[in-house]
Amino acid sequence: MTSVVDTPTVFARETPALSVVLFDLDDTLFAHRAAVTTAIGSYRAALGDSYAREDEHAAARRWHQLEEKHYHRYLTGELSYAEQRRERARGFAEEYGLLLEDHEADAWFDAYFREYVKAWMLHGDALGCLNTLAAAGVRLGIITNGDLAFQTSKIERLGLEPLFEHVITSGELGYAKPDARIFDEACRRFGVEPSQAAYVGDRLRTDAIGAAGAGLIGVWLDRHGSATITEIMAARVSGVPIIRTLEELSAAIGVRA
Repeated sequence: MTSVVDTPTVFARETPALSVVLFDLDDTLFAHRAAVTTAIGSYRAALGDSYAREDEHAAARRWHQLEEKHYHRYLTGELSYAEQRRERARGFAEEYGLLLEDHEADAWFDAYFREYVKAWMLHGDALGCLNTLAAAGVRLGIITNGDLAFQTSKIERLGLEPLFEHVITSGELGYAKPDARIFDEACRRFGVEPSQAAYVGDRLRTDAIGAAGAGLIGVWLDRHGSATITEIMAARVSGVPIIRTLEELSAAIGVRA
């Protein structure tokens, strides 16, 4: 049986002083899921009666499921970046009895995407955490599974670009988290050993355990406090601290402001 844990879990460590902290982008710093939910709701309303019958929460849940499914197919090389967008649009429209040709799916996704961009925002704890680490002399970077130009556009629009020394994406490298090579490449660009770097992300295995397996300090950001006993044990085995908010990060990795 699994259960929700009510307190953050932080594990002691004995490592060289950290000089680099790397972050996942979506749902770690950038409020991606909230923006998606807002955008698909706004877009459904604009589409009119054909899309009106489904409950808004069910529609948002289904859109998130389509994103998980087809974006993973993109990350594994099964689909191109454009194709995964088309498949998401097609999958959503099919529920309403609508079949989209390629050009229609592209137009559908482009219209949704405009609503998504309008909803872009940081999580409330992101900027304070980044400024605290920067003030302590820590170098900052991003490792994200996605397209370099697209992910960089988020960073620039949200005013974060000056804070990050390097942005590493799966789209430019051809391999994705949790592949150790993406973490190795980040450390190479910063010129540090993995033991001198930490990586924090909202996915336990893809982000935190993946980073720990590559020799970094992997930190799992469990924003919703949904960690189960199974996940707690997996984190413990991998030496992964669990935090609920980025305000806890500095203490979890031993960085003093």
